[in-house]
Order: sequence, then structure tokens, then C-alpha cells
Amino acid sequence: MSTNVSTKSRNNTSKNIKLLTMTALLAALVYVLTAFLHIPTNNGYTHVGDGVVFLAASMLPLPYAMAVGAIGAGLADTLSGFIIWLPATFIIKAVTSLYFTNKKPKILCLRNILAVIPAWLTCVAGYTLYEGTFISNYKAAIIALPSYTIQIVASMAVYILLSIGLDKIGFKKNFGFVSEK
Repeated sequence: MSTNVSTKSRNNTSKNIKLLTMTALLAALVYVLTAFLHIPTNNGYTHVGDGVVFLAASMLPLPYAMAVGAIGAGLADTLSGFIIWLPATFIIKAVTSLYFTNKKPKILCLRNILAVIPAWLTCVAGYTLYEGTFISNYKAAIIALPSYTIQIVASMAVYILLSIGLDKIGFKKNFGFVSEK
């Protein structure tokens, strides 16, 4: 009996370490793609880091996926001199993860492709409201709408390319990220 408990405990510990490691790795990747590969806009910048936020939400259980977006993008805002955006980013990137599923055997599935639509709407509405309310005015926020759309379209392209590559090598199955039902 104690052998089964001990083995189960080791398996749970191993799974938790794997999830925490992947969460940290993906958060770091979000940070790099957001902080270093961005195009400055009105009061912020446009980037492709959301593609990795989408990827995390398609691979990891929800709390870990939410942490990837909130921590990775939040660090980018903070360390890139855009700390004023941190409250919005922390919430918006975490909420964005809610639309994707990690329960499919493949990363790229119809649900995850369609999830980009509410993710885009959340980003546009969230950042427009935040900018209009706390940073400048709604006129400036409306002017920024095209940059939010470009950001999501470019991020979707990154997400699809990464997903195709990872699905091709059977990443979720081979590395133990297939969700249990």
C-alpha cells in the first residue's frame, strides 16, 4: 500500500514540476516576444507575445495558462517602461486564456482557432476601456484600435505556426501534456 502511495506522490510531484517548468518557460517566451520584438504605438506597443499566451492556453491547465499570460506580459510591461499598462495587462492576458481548451489531443483544433475571436475582442475592449479611462481619453483609445487588431492577427499567425510544428512532433502526447478527462 505504501508503495502505491509513494509512487502516486512521486508522479504528482513530477507532473507539478513539469507544469511549473513549462509555465515558467512559456512566460519567459511571452516576455521576450513582447518586450524585445515590438513596434511602438501611441501609448504602448504592438507585439506577437499573445501567440504564446494562446499556445499556453491550448496546452496547460487553466491556472497555469493564466499565469503565463499575466506574468510574461506583465513583466514585459514593467521592465519595458510601460508599467502604467500592468493592471490591464495582468487581467486581460489571464482572461484571454479562458477561451482556449487544453483538453484536445492536438494544440491546433477548431475551438482554439475560433478562440482567437473572443480573445481579440477581450484585448480590444479591455485595453480601449483602460486607455480611455486611466491613461488618456477615449479618442486616443479609439485611434489605437487598429494596432490591437494587428497585434492579434500577428499573434494568431505565430500561434498557428508554433502549434503546427508542435502538433507535428506530437508535443502534447510525447511530453505528457494531454489533458485527462
